[in-house]
Amino acid sequence: MKKSNQEAADKITFKNLRRWYFFALWTIAITIILSQILVQYNLKQQLSDSKIINISGKQRMLSQKIVKEVLILNYVVDTAKKPEIAHLKSVLLLWKNNQNALENGSDTLAFPKEKSETLSKLYKEINPSFSNIAEAADLFLLNLEQKNSFENNQKLVQKILENESIFLSKMNQIVSQYDIEAHEKVTQQRKIEYWIFAFTLLILLLEFFFIFRPTNKKIERLIAKLLASEKKALKLAYDTEVISEIKENSVKELKSLNYAMENTLLYCRIAPDGSIIHVGEKFAKLLNYTKFSSNKKFSEVLTTDEKEQLNIDRIIFEKQRSGWQGEIKITNKENQTIWLDLSMVPVMIKKGELELLIVCFNITERKKAQREVERLNLENSTEKINQQKIISSKIVENQENEQNRIAKEIHDGIGQMLTGLKFSLESINLEDKEKSAQKIEYLKKLSLDIIKGVRTATFNLMPPELSDHGIVSSLAKLTQELSKLTGKEILFYNKTDFDQRLDSLIEINIYRLTQEAINNAIKYAESSHIIVQLSHSETLLSIIIDDNGKGFDIHAVDKKRNSESGMGLLFMKERIQYINGRVFIKSIPGEGTRITFNIPI
Repeated sequence: MKKSNQEAADKITFKNLRRWYFFALWTIAITIILSQILVQYNLKQQLSDSKIINISGKQRMLSQKIVKEVLILNYVVDTAKKPEIAHLKSVLLLWKNNQNALENGSDTLAFPKEKSETLSKLYKEINPSFSNIAEAADLFLLNLEQKNSFENNQKLVQKILENESIFLSKMNQIVSQYDIEAHEKVTQQRKIEYWIFAFTLLILLLEFFFIFRPTNKKIERLIAKLLASEKKALKLAYDTEVISEIKENSVKELKSLNYAMENTLLYCRIAPDGSIIHVGEKFAKLLNYTKFSSNKKFSEVLTTDEKEQLNIDRIIFEKQRSGWQGEIKITNKENQTIWLDLSMVPVMIKKGELELLIVCFNITERKKAQREVERLNLENSTEKINQQKIISSKIVENQENEQNRIAKEIHDGIGQMLTGLKFSLESINLEDKEKSAQKIEYLKKLSLDIIKGVRTATFNLMPPELSDHGIVSSLAKLTQELSKLTGKEILFYNKTDFDQRLDSLIEINIYRLTQEAINNAIKYAESSHIIVQLSHSETLLSIIIDDNGKGFDIHAVDKKRNSESGMGLLFMKERIQYINGRVFIKSIPGEGTRITFNIPI
C-alpha cells in the first residue's frame, strides 16, 4: 500500500513539474516573440524616421534650387527657353509634394499623419514662408509664359528671397526636431529590450531552481530504484523466458493477420475440421451464407461443385498447421464462376486450441481481363498493335472497378476483421506480467489506430459518385471529404455549369489527376487553401487546381526523376496523354502552384 501511494505521489509530482516546465517554455517563447515584435516595430519606425529626415533635408536643397532657378531665369537665361521653365516647374512641384507629405503624412512614403506638438508648431510657423515662396514662384512662371513686364517679376523674386531665409531656418529646426525624436525612440527601445532581457533571465533562473533541480533529483532516485529492480529481475529469468515465448507467438499472430489484411478483404474463421466459426459480412454476401447454413462445412458453403469441395477439404487438412496461399476457382449457387486469391493462416488462440483464419481477394475481374488479353494475343501482330490501346483501357477500367469494390469492402469488412484481431490479442494469458501487459496495451492501441487509418484510407479509392453521377459530382464530393479529413479549406467551383457525362475511362483519369494534384498540394506544398475550378467550351474541358503552398522549382524537380515528387509529375503527364489531354504546371517558390488540365470533349 505504501509503495502504491509513493508511486502515485511521484506521478503527481512529475505531472506538476511537467506543467511548470511547459509554462516556463511558453513564457520564454512569448517573451522572445514580443521582443521581436517590438524590435521590428521600432526598426520600421526608425526606417520611416530616417526617410523623413532625408526628405526634410532635401527640402532645404530644393528651396535653394528654386531660388537659383528663378534668379537665372530672371537675369541670365532667355525667357523664351522652355526647357529651363519646365525644369523649374518640376522642381517646384516636387518641393510642394514633399512639404505636403511631411506636414500632412503620406501612405505612399510611409510618413505618419500624427506628429508631436513641437513639430506641429514648427510646421505652422513655416507654412506662411512656404506659401509665399510657392505663390510667388507660380506667379513668376506665369509671367514668364505670358511675357509680362520685368518689373512684376522683379518684385516676385524679391518676395521669394525674403521668405527663403525664414524657410531655411525653420526647416533646420524641423530636421533637428526629427533627429531628437528619433534618438528618443532608440533610447526607449533600448530600455524595453533591457527589461525583456532581465525578465527572460529571471524566468530561466526560476526554471533552474524550481524545475530542473527537482527533476534531476527525481531522476537520480528513479535510477537507484531501477538498479534495485535489475537485481530482482535476475531472479525471474524463467518467468521472463515463458513471457518471451508468449510474446513471440503474439507477434507471429499479428504478422499473419496483418498479411491477411494487406492482401485480402473477404475473411472468415473456421475450425481445423472445416466447420465454420464466423463469416464476415461481405464474404457472407458473396457466398449467400445465412444462419440456416451454419451447420455446413466451409467447403460446402464456398462452392456447389463436389470436386472443388474435395480440393478445399484436402487443403484444409494438409495445410492447417503450416498455412496456405493460392488461387482457387469456385462455383456459386447461381452457377457462376468466381476466382479467389485465398490465404489460410493458422492462429493459436489458446495453448492446444487452433483456428484457421481464411482471407480472400476476389480476382474474378482480373482473371477475365487476363483471358481477354490471352485471346487478343492469339490474333495477328497488326491487329494486336491496333487493339493495344483498347486492351490497356480495359485493364485500367477493370483496375478502377476493382478499386471501387475494394473501397466498399474496406469500409464494411476490414473493421470487423481488425476488431477480431483485438479480441484475439486480449485472450492471451500473460499471467499478470508487467512487460507483457504493456505490450498487449500497445497492441490494442495499434489495432484501434489501424481500424481508424483503414477507414480513412477508403476515401482514396473509387467514389460511387463517379459512376453514378459523373465527374462534376465526384470532384465536389472529393474536395468536400478531403477538406473534412485534413482540416484545410478545399473549394470546388463549376464555373460554366458543366453537366455532361464523358466516357468512363476519361472520367476516371480526370478524377485521378485531380485527386493526385490535391494530395500533392496537401502533402508536399503544405497548403492551407486549395481551389479547384472546372470550366468548358464546345471542344475543351479545363480543370485548374490552385494552392497557396510553398511552391517548387519545376526545372529542378524535372531533373530529379528518381524523387517522389519527380515521379509524381511524370505519372501525371503520362496519364493526361493517355486521354489525349495536356497539363500545364506553374509554380513560384514561396507563393504557390497552379496546375491546369485541358481535355478534349
